Amino acid sequence: QVQLVESGGGLVQAGGSLRLACAASGSIFSINEMGWYRQAPGKQRELVARIQSDGRTNYADSVKGRFTISRDNTKNMVFLQMNSLKPEDTAAYYCNAYLRLTSYSSPAYSYWGQGTQVTVSS
Repeated sequence: QVQLVESGGGLVQAGGSLRLACAASGSIFSINEMGWYRQAPGKQRELVARIQSDGRTNYADSVKGRFTISRDNTKNMVFLQMNSLKPEDTAAYYCNAYLRLTSYSSPAYSYWGQGTQVTVSS
């Protein structure tokens, strides 16, 4: 079974920083894409940032220049460094991985972590 476990959330003042980490474990052949999404109360889940296996990244406009996504392919981990945090960044942050279980020709599936809460006070 595949598991994604997030860590690093918490309460921080506006302007502060947090670093989220997500570890994927289980019977994994390869991970194509890893990413972070967030969902604030009453809002839809939205993409924050994602990173491909070759290092290409995408960011939401709202976090460009403040957040940095990175990954460690040897450990199946993805990180999100969040700087200059704003109250509007408050949300539950979810790790996502799009991965293959057995070979390069096997189907790729999307897996989610349970989420970690980030709260930014003004």
